[in-house]
Amino acid sequence: MTERIDGHTLLIGLMAYPIRHSMSPTMHNNAFAKLGLNYAYLAFEVGNDKLPSAIESIRTLDMRGSNISMPNKQKVIPLLDKLDPAAEMVGAVNTVVNDDGILTGYTTDGIGFMKSLDDEGINIRGQKMTLAGAGGAGTAIAVQAALDGVKEMSIFNVHDAEWENAKRNVALINEKTDCHATLHELEDRDDFKKEIQSSFIYTDSTGVGMKPLEDKTLVDDPTWFNNPDLVVFDTVYAPRETKLMRVAKKAGVKHVFNGLGMMLAQGAAAFKLWTGEDMPVDYIRQILFDDKK
Repeated sequence: MTERIDGHTLLIGLMAYPIRHSMSPTMHNNAFAKLGLNYAYLAFEVGNDKLPSAIESIRTLDMRGSNISMPNKQKVIPLLDKLDPAAEMVGAVNTVVNDDGILTGYTTDGIGFMKSLDDEGINIRGQKMTLAGAGGAGTAIAVQAALDGVKEMSIFNVHDAEWENAKRNVALINEKTDCHATLHELEDRDDFKKEIQSSFIYTDSTGVGMKPLEDKTLVDDPTWFNNPDLVVFDTVYAPRETKLMRVAKKAGVKHVFNGLGMMLAQGAAAFKLWTGEDMPVDYIRQILFDDKK
């Protein structure tokens, strides 16, 4: 690292809270080094309160851009100059690109979700998905899955600040895609169980299961997963095996995934936006995955 940082190195950031667990710096810095690109990627713990000044620092420091993660993916939008059409539709941003002081927001989360399933040989097009969560990642997943051909989607959320966003997601999907989406209350446990059991895939896009909620899961009863061919996908990747994943495996579910593959695929898309180069994905996959299976 020290050998390749000089007075011309361009900085790329990751702004989220909490974020010290992130594997993104390892992913991007190894990719830069492999390709001989003069960039450095650092994680910054930034919540909503510090976000405006942090985004302005991208211009001030002439950074190439930044990734954006929870809880900032929607709050960042008014602070940017432009939005990519997909990010505008999703209403969330996870990647910012700085072109001579003009900050453009993109979303690559949904692309990463679909690509990670494809890489595992899982095709959810034409199928039903039950999705928990309607934040930045959940919205991106819902919209991209609907655009890519998921036939039916049941979206669950609690009555919090994201409820209105969940309503928007459902209306948008039903208006703009061929997918039929419905909104459900996460508090209705019987309904939640019924929808999961009638689905091809259950996806948890909430932060439940990651620090400081490592011992929590929205589904703690293995009998909810009564179909071994169900796909269970948790977008959390730290810890590597979440409580949801353990419950699903106890139930005998064959296809249980964390968010590592999604993280890699969305990162590769962001890497391309910043550098114009293709991330050496196979090389990065070896670094991130091979000794952690």
